[in-house]
Amino acid sequence: MSPAVLHVSQTTCAGVARCVLDLAGHQVQQGWEVTVATPETDGLAGSVRALGGAHHVWAATRSPMPSSVGEAASLARIVTRVNPDVVHLHSSKAGLIGRLVIRGRIPTLFQPHGWSFLAVSGMRSNAAKAWERFAARWTTTLLCVSEAESREGKAVGIEARFEVLANAVDVDRFHPSDDRARAEAQRRLGLNGGPLVVCVGRLAYQKGQDILLAGWARIREQVPTAQLAIVGDARPGDGLQLPEVIPMGVIIAGARTDIPDWLTAADVVVLPSRWEGMSYVMLEAMASGRSVVATDVGGAREAVGAEDDRTAGVLVPPEDPDALAAATVARLLDRDLAGREGAEGVARARARHDRRRWLSSMDDITTATMNPVPSGVLRP
Repeated sequence: MSPAVLHVSQTTCAGVARCVLDLAGHQVQQGWEVTVATPETDGLAGSVRALGGAHHVWAATRSPMPSSVGEAASLARIVTRVNPDVVHLHSSKAGLIGRLVIRGRIPTLFQPHGWSFLAVSGMRSNAAKAWERFAARWTTTLLCVSEAESREGKAVGIEARFEVLANAVDVDRFHPSDDRARAEAQRRLGLNGGPLVVCVGRLAYQKGQDILLAGWARIREQVPTAQLAIVGDARPGDGLQLPEVIPMGVIIAGARTDIPDWLTAADVVVLPSRWEGMSYVMLEAMASGRSVVATDVGGAREAVGAEDDRTAGVLVPPEDPDALAAATVARLLDRDLAGREGAEGVARARARHDRRRWLSSMDDITTATMNPVPSGVLRP
């Protein structure tokens, strides 16, 4: 019989949604019975159905609240109806409700996509850590997107069967291009052909666009013709406050479907995140042959090869607009440096982050989750 897998996610956009869709489409092609449970927003439900999977509406809110009791009951009904061989829980809210509902009775693969305790502080962070330590007993496989994410979990006392599989991208869709292609992409996007910094990601406190904007004046002082394109949509509750007056040279491009064009048009791609698991945009920029300036969070160090002789970019401390600006200026003024880092990014993306190999490895991890070897993890 074909395996039956249930993916559960409250998040229906950005990297988590991309992971769910990539897996659902691939597993359908493999002949698996694939069901996805998410809120019916952002078109994700229709995309799942178009790929040949089934979709159940799970009307979950982003944060834990009194409505979580009803969300748990709803998910329990979905699990009973689907009767999966394995449940793949994506991100913190699905990880919370899903493990409370299933409690180890079905093989459970939990993928944090960035630990919830990094997004909060104080008592809320401590509570999130305590929950993750407790819920590990109901987790057959805990899948991290970087060695850094795995270390962060183990450092707070989470004991589980950890697996690490770095995020990956379509290296055919995101590919290097020459100066002519860069100029053509800039024309298609209505840009003026000057030095271009691109920052892609939803407008959110996590993604740190406010930090980049805080350093933008320093960049313009040294590269007066530079432009900054901030590409991504804003969502209620994401906690980012953009300035009322947008600085000179800054384009707020909004949500776009032509991300490859923006990366092709870029001279430098900047990722000022406060925390990450492993940024998809970073990998897309690398595959596109663009130098990356990023904060040293999550899996960024592994992705760019910060410990190696040749790197795909440079990492700076989070929350440091001066360091972010200085690193960006260095690459705008030194095209050879940016070019070398871009070429290294292409090599690293193809060798380490090819979506095809990622899908094959995910098959192995999911199959192993359905048929786990004794791991010593306590179960009730």
